[in-house]
Amino acid sequence: MNWDSRETHLSLPHIRKPAEQPFSETVPATYSTHDLPGGPRLAHSHLPESECAAVSIYIPVGSRDEIGNIPAGLAHFSEHMAFKGTKTRSAKELTLAIESGGGQANAATSEDHTVYEAQGEAELMPVLIEVLADMVWHSTFPSNEIELERDVIGEEITMIRESPSDHINDLLASALWPSHPLGQSISGSLESIEKISRSSLKHFAKEHHFRKDLVIATAGPMSAEEILASLLPQMPKKFKKPALQQAYSPSPSREIIENRPTDQLQLGLAWHTPGRHSGQRHALRMLSLILGESSSSRLFTELREERGLCYQVGSETTLFHETGALQILAGLDPDSRDESMETIFRETQDLADNGPRPGELERAKRLAIAQSKLAFESTAAHAAWAGEGLLFYNRIPSPQEARENFLNVTGEQVQAIAKTIFAQQPATAEIRS
Repeated sequence: MNWDSRETHLSLPHIRKPAEQPFSETVPATYSTHDLPGGPRLAHSHLPESECAAVSIYIPVGSRDEIGNIPAGLAHFSEHMAFKGTKTRSAKELTLAIESGGGQANAATSEDHTVYEAQGEAELMPVLIEVLADMVWHSTFPSNEIELERDVIGEEITMIRESPSDHINDLLASALWPSHPLGQSISGSLESIEKISRSSLKHFAKEHHFRKDLVIATAGPMSAEEILASLLPQMPKKFKKPALQQAYSPSPSREIIENRPTDQLQLGLAWHTPGRHSGQRHALRMLSLILGESSSSRLFTELREERGLCYQVGSETTLFHETGALQILAGLDPDSRDESMETIFRETQDLADNGPRPGELERAKRLAIAQSKLAFESTAAHAAWAGEGLLFYNRIPSPQEARENFLNVTGEQVQAIAKTIFAQQPATAEIRS
């Protein structure tokens, strides 16, 4: 394929020739990466048989960047405001521009990134790109919309606060990451969002929506050249060097107990783990699957099926650049708290002392691979895989590579990461009467 002649014909910037990676033998998809003017990159998933298209803009900023005088919840507030009007469209016009063509748009803020995404039928891709670019790079933050959205976000915060099964996540994060933005609610608090002004929102967007390290992800039947032809006219002329994130320095975990009238005890435990670049991350995933990510997991079997102590119990992992967490959450009868804690600690210690039991690791591998395959049933999932791969790992690994990493995990590796993690004193959070 002659990349030089194609660049001349389309008047495109320098494009790094992609290393096309097959998704699998049965799903004809290829991934490619492309340098964009000013520093950002494009991650494209070519799905020639797809009838749909998806586009996402990944900005490497989230609640963990809210340090110093930056009020908690600013990144999340800014994400909401991207939908509230641009230089050429009102909030309603932004919505209609996509939904009139049958598409939909959404956004999400996490601890370390914000993503704006849109999807629809393949023919809608130029519209999806143009409208999403308008939202991200030309928002005007109308004053009246800010006050309305402040109330909306306040209701969101209240809804989470009044749902113990949701609020326990914020308490557990605060217990695990004390004195660091990773421990604060992504939405902020009712007090912190009152400090957010139009000038702070505009400054935040100026600093982060034009970063050189942002990633645009696309997926659909169109070629990368077709994507670039639609995308390049919408790109800003200049991007800026990003600020450095505040690295996490380990500090002792805490115990947080919140008392409120409730008939059920919400219990959370969390341990620090290595980050997303650790060679142990695949063994960590197997550990979590064995421990509590399925109906055949140890905690579900012991606490619910064998002892009837809870309706719901589970584990999950969260990985950041330099650190991460393994957490266990359960909703319990308050009278079963001590027995449940004893059972949890017995299972975690057994994994550290003895590793997986016969059949556990093989079952965890099959579950992980099946979940991976099921996750790729949508065009948007391919865009997310490509975008997050390039954003977090500086490349797009093939899904098959990820599955092979799971298959290569040994019982000794699972036991080793269990020993490291469960040697720590866990952070704990409880909501109880």
